[in-house]
Amino acid sequence: MVSPSVGSVILVKFPFTDLSATKLRPAAVLAFSGKGDWHGDWILSQITSNPYADINAVEIIDTDFGSGSLMRTSYVRPGKLFTANQSLMVKNVGQLNQSAFARIIKSVLSILQPPH
Repeated sequence: MVSPSVGSVILVKFPFTDLSATKLRPAAVLAFSGKGDWHGDWILSQITSNPYADINAVEIIDTDFGSGSLMRTSYVRPGKLFTANQSLMVKNVGQLNQSAFARIIKSVLSILQPPH
């Protein structure tokens, strides 16, 4: 089992819509979801190799990692947040540096702000 930490990039099992199987996908670990009650749930953001014209997508490259890598330019999608249990996390891919993680959090917060 993976021991995630805030700012890490992990591979997580995503189910197909018919629940017949799962596929491993990368995700950025943004926060632990239960401060007082340990259930192993974490708040994650989807990572893809395609920005999908998402103006809030945050590009991450090898130099954005303090350790590890995704081996290709990828995009954290702050509008694609989800909660996943630690038991679904298969591998720790790397740890984002503070600057990259701050860009992701800034983008998440920007989409949560009401329009002016």
